Amino acid sequence: MSSYMTAAEAAEALGISRATLYAYVSRGLLSSTPATVGRHNHYAAADVRRLARRKADGKRAGKVAQKVLDWGVPVLESSITLIADGKLFYRGHDAIDLARHASLEEVAALLWECAPRRILEAPPAPITGAQWSAWLKIWGEHTPLERALVLLPAAAAQMPRLWAQGRDAQIDTGAMLMRLLAAALISTAPSSEPLHRQLAHAWGLRSRAHADLLRAALVLCADHELNASTFTVRCITSTGTHLFGAAAGGLAALSGPRHGGETMRVAAFFDEAARASDLHRYLADRLAPDERGVPAPLSGFGHPLYPNGDPRARLLLDQLAQRAPARSTMSEIDALAQAVAETTGARPTVDFALAAIERVLELPRGAAFTLFAAGRVTGWIAHALEQTADGRLIRPRARYVGEPGGAL
Repeated sequence: MSSYMTAAEAAEALGISRATLYAYVSRGLLSSTPATVGRHNHYAAADVRRLARRKADGKRAGKVAQKVLDWGVPVLESSITLIADGKLFYRGHDAIDLARHASLEEVAALLWECAPRRILEAPPAPITGAQWSAWLKIWGEHTPLERALVLLPAAAAQMPRLWAQGRDAQIDTGAMLMRLLAAALISTAPSSEPLHRQLAHAWGLRSRAHADLLRAALVLCADHELNASTFTVRCITSTGTHLFGAAAGGLAALSGPRHGGETMRVAAFFDEAARASDLHRYLADRLAPDERGVPAPLSGFGHPLYPNGDPRARLLLDQLAQRAPARSTMSEIDALAQAVAETTGARPTVDFALAAIERVLELPRGAAFTLFAAGRVTGWIAHALEQTADGRLIRPRARYVGEPGGAL
């Protein structure tokens, strides 16, 4: 695909006449460059496509105020992640393909636009082992989320280059943040070992196949465009704060039961379904409409961005079925997914798959959330770097619907 368009191609892509195209150039909406051959100008294809997307969004602007923050039109431009036609891409690379072979560290390098060795060779955090051990001794009995929310700010206070804005300094800080968050989540010492191996060791998984499943899960959790936690991270970053502060805000947003905390609700759903003597009757009761006639939602099923099913869940559940121990709850997981599909047509989301991994491999309670958070921080860092480069404060306006000004 050419990186430039002719005037005719640009006008067609934008749905305008050539006269309007030239007017766009004169108004600074688009730039043109003399072609190397001939007397005509040409236009950067990326700029034309960006303007075309803005025009398409503008046609829906009448309802933007109501829909923009509820699965609506885009509110920020980003070159990190694309979700389209039921597929997920990280900087143009199919995330499902990456999950088959890449490590989280390799995906982090892709998202952060640096060489993989930059992450591997990043210096350790300036925190002594004795200091970290003392912190874990105090907070070791708390939940992974609670530990992370306490230890990340504590670690940030020890970072001499925390506020540095240089690219190398930010990459180093990002690598430290990845390692420290993982260490806080699994209550262990920070390490530069690949994260999926750290998790496998902490959770007592000796099988390489099981560690590989964790690797795939981490990769598929790395980023998902402007979800609630990532948008929170970008908002915080736009104020000028550092990566650790933005990540702490992202963790708080991720923990909500309608986001990363959904894995906890799926785990509870598994427990209830396992106790039911009749699975289909249980689902019928669970789905009974409330007083408004609205059916109750089922945790872990149906994603608005994937009407034909979440591809992340599909891959992870397939791999889990291949790697499940001989005596496991995999058959229960399959039966539940099948029963829901027959009853509602809804398909599992990545939350369902993460909770299934936790249950089938008998991981510690909350391991699904740990996988989500440990993977997602790589995307948060990428978005923070992109937002820092943009340099603008994110400050949307509200549509006021209260009493008019001057009302008593």
